[in-house]
Amino acid sequence: MNYNQIAEKLDDASYSAQAIEQISKNRELNLDEAYAVQSISLGRRYVRGEKLVGLKLGFTSKAKMEQMGVHDMIWGRLTDRMHYENGGELNSNKFIHPRAEPEIAFRIAKDIDQIITLDNAAEYVDGLAVAIEVIDSRYQNFKFSLEDVVADNCSSAGFVVGAWYPAETNIRNIDMVLKFDGEVVQSGNSDAILGDPWESFVAAARLARENGEQLKAGAIILAGAATPATYLQPGQKVSATAQGLGEVFFNVV
Repeated sequence: MNYNQIAEKLDDASYSAQAIEQISKNRELNLDEAYAVQSISLGRRYVRGEKLVGLKLGFTSKAKMEQMGVHDMIWGRLTDRMHYENGGELNSNKFIHPRAEPEIAFRIAKDIDQIITLDNAAEYVDGLAVAIEVIDSRYQNFKFSLEDVVADNCSSAGFVVGAWYPAETNIRNIDMVLKFDGEVVQSGNSDAILGDPWESFVAAARLARENGEQLKAGAIILAGAATPATYLQPGQKVSATAQGLGEVFFNVV
């Protein structure tokens, strides 16, 4: 299979919510090739009218990076079709085996046209929020290699963002909780995100620049998970809280 054929398989799997065999079982890809497939696959969505609205980061746990044998985060693209309203409904039929995880979201204040550091990062952010990312591997049994998951847009499937708070709001060392029907299913701390979620924002800006993606005003960055992801089932109310950032929720139907 060439890149276009792989991208088509992954795009079809996502669109139809039908799992496919891992690409790595039939075709070896290196990491650069996997990102090329991701780009082509998302290009098919853009042709259908979807719009790029931001980026998400993965492997923002240093322990996870070591486990996977990589030295940098992985990243995927977010589109408007993935965006669900806070308090809205998520149709489980559109997913294969979805999971939810609590995150911190950044909203970009102005186009990023230079290298971002921790010293100037806040100049480029006009909002912080608690968010829930819905991940959904297009591979059978939610199993994949590093290259498989990158080609599959890092399992990006959906996201819900809570109310926006000022960029000065503290997001370092805050408690984060994921609940199903009011019961805690995961709890963690924002420091699990690279030790400081702002580090994740800086990394996202760097990775976008290195890969030719311009981050424009209004774009959303999902900084990475603060806890392990948990499977979703129809009928659940899924909510997340982050200390000082309120709550975000949706209902699975």
